[in-house]
Amino acid sequence: MRIIEGKLQLQGNERVAILTSRFNHIITDRLKEGAMDCFKRHGGDEEFLDLVLVPGAYELPLILDKLLESGKYDGVCVLGAIIRGGTPHFDYVSAEATKGIASAMLKYSMPVSFGVLTTDNIEQAIERAGSKAGNKGFEAMSTLIELLSLCQTLKG
Repeated sequence: MRIIEGKLQLQGNERVAILTSRFNHIITDRLKEGAMDCFKRHGGDEEFLDLVLVPGAYELPLILDKLLESGKYDGVCVLGAIIRGGTPHFDYVSAEATKGIASAMLKYSMPVSFGVLTTDNIEQAIERAGSKAGNKGFEAMSTLIELLSLCQTLKG
């Protein structure tokens, strides 16, 4: 039996974008830092890394679509933080962001990692942005790195 899987090592010339929402920036700034750290630790060259900022999570799918359509990137790490409030707004934003991100990834058949937190409260978001539960930005970038490697293996 052959096992085909990606490696957690970049070649150094992969062009990657980190797409991050600014809303809840106290959280998303930590996610972004984790993703950038992971990129560098696994052989990425900052010259090939772009940071793209959008106002909020709802806007992520539109800009992701434009990034993938541009052909300038090998993959995109998408980060955001949607924290439940007292209204149904959380449900609408999280559902549409998730569907839109998945749709763009499939439309262009390109590696995209999902690092959008959907938490019930700020404490859960803080835990996932670098405290008790690790840094989900770092994890999202490591997922993207593995996907890039796996796609390259399957291509060639």
